[in-house]
Amino acid sequence: MVAQSAVARPVTGQTRPLALARWLFVIAAMVVLMVTVGGITRLTESGLSITQWNPVTGAVPPLSQADWQHEFELYQQTPEYRNVSGPAGMELSDFKFIFFWEWFHRLIGRLIGMVFALPLAWFWLKGAIPAGYKPRLLALLALGGLQGAFGWFMVRSGLSGEMTDVSHFWLSIHLLTAFFTLAGLVWTALDLRQLARTGRNAPARLTALALLVAGILFVQLLLGAWVAGLNAGLASDTWPLMQGQLMPEVGWSNGVFWTFTHDPFLIHFLHRWWAWVAVAALVVLARRLRPLDRRASVAIHTAFGTQILLGIATVMTGVALWLAVAHQVVGALLVVAFTWGAHVLGRRA
Repeated sequence: MVAQSAVARPVTGQTRPLALARWLFVIAAMVVLMVTVGGITRLTESGLSITQWNPVTGAVPPLSQADWQHEFELYQQTPEYRNVSGPAGMELSDFKFIFFWEWFHRLIGRLIGMVFALPLAWFWLKGAIPAGYKPRLLALLALGGLQGAFGWFMVRSGLSGEMTDVSHFWLSIHLLTAFFTLAGLVWTALDLRQLARTGRNAPARLTALALLVAGILFVQLLLGAWVAGLNAGLASDTWPLMQGQLMPEVGWSNGVFWTFTHDPFLIHFLHRWWAWVAVAALVVLARRLRPLDRRASVAIHTAFGTQILLGIATVMTGVALWLAVAHQVVGALLVVAFTWGAHVLGRRA
């Protein structure tokens, strides 16, 4: 619920809601870029190439041959190198390739932190932040920091024991936190833009329909993250059938919970067919939006239509790199489109 005082309070001349909205849209675009690079990092098996978390000094890549050799030696101690990369004959030049993508991914995260924190401090000191938005902006900043911590926990999960990959649970937490942050940035920017347009501080509300669609979309995104983490996209290169049948053969010997959370064939199957539940929910949302804001309705239809086609193409090409990355990027854009639509309904409410 929005407090009545917040609704009635007009924007003052000192606050700058439109500038804040544009700033948040820029950060949202950077988050989409980070999701893109994160997808490349995952698909090129680059995520474990940097074995230490140095938030400050890690911004500088190795500058000498000795530094490169040191980083390579640290990577050679990981289970992934001992069991996968090493036997495949990895050379230092190969290591530099995967190191670049993980370093670039982390660099974008650092840049997002700076682009958020420094202007936030400036807006704060200038009194440019409208009433009620300081806690929300601080929460978004905290989410960004949490995202970085989750990323390190994900990497660390693949550096111990006999793991040759990161935990798909931590990968899903890392990715879904990015999507949640992206949605929060877009929602807050739309609230601020509405404030600049109307002069009334009346943030949109999350409606029951939007909440239901968000829950359905969350399940689909979670399954997609598990597919990526378990390399379950390789479980089948045909569509709509898997292994020549609609329902693949699934072993239940490890128990129901383990099978639903670890079996790549079942998770792949669930991801490809729950997608149609998500499509149905998004169609209902988009139809509700059509008389209110046709652009948001079109954006949702375009995003999920493109996402479905990219998902099928990714499967049928055996997870071609550029298609798989595009599939993840459009997933982020679908989150943006959904947030836009949900915000339109929330303004109406």
